[in-house]
Amino acid sequence: MVEPISLVDALSTTRAIRRYTDDPIPDADLNQMLWLATRAPSGSNRQGFRFVVLRDGPHAARARVLLRDGARQVWSNKRVRDHYDAGSGERDDSAKARMARTMDEFVEHMHEAPAIVLACVKIHRPQMLGVGGSVWPAVQNLLLAARSLGYGGVITGFHGPREAELRELLQLPSPEAVAIAATIPLGRPQGRHGPVRRRPLRELVYDDAWEGVAPWARDPPGTRYTQAGPPGA
Repeated sequence: MVEPISLVDALSTTRAIRRYTDDPIPDADLNQMLWLATRAPSGSNRQGFRFVVLRDGPHAARARVLLRDGARQVWSNKRVRDHYDAGSGERDDSAKARMARTMDEFVEHMHEAPAIVLACVKIHRPQMLGVGGSVWPAVQNLLLAARSLGYGGVITGFHGPREAELRELLQLPSPEAVAIAATIPLGRPQGRHGPVRRRPLRELVYDDAWEGVAPWARDPPGTRYTQAGPPGA
């Protein structure tokens, strides 16, 4: 039984979870997560968000393999682009090397997550500005709902390299009609939830104008920080 947590706790401890146990997600929990996801704001109340859930259905096994292949390609490109194997990445004890090892494990096993959700959005007119605004609030609601039930997940774009094959397999409408916004694996964390680290609030919040100092912007006592972007050189 998962102990209830407050909304403040959920907001401050919903972080990227990339390692999952093999425990299946019961239908009731999955239903609760998706119900809460669909309570998110929706422009003009169009409710264009759609969620394709992959578990053990007839299409899931092949879709999972495609997503694993996509994950490998996305991570391989990012590893080179962000120089994960250069500079401090050559030291096994560096933050960069640790992150690379975490990602190596993640991309090889993310397709084994108990559930994988493709967050999609219907496009109601061509070249619709801000189409993400019709799906991202629901995605965040999904992650918060997962956290409240003791699960975790992470937003990825691993569908990208194999999107055409996924669309055909899962019988998705054309890209002009429906966009795939994110691939989100879900499951019980192998580790534990914990506080999200960010830069100090004073660096992220401005008062009255761009870069205007906000003297009232203060982090709660005990807040721990992190740098922005990939691990440093």
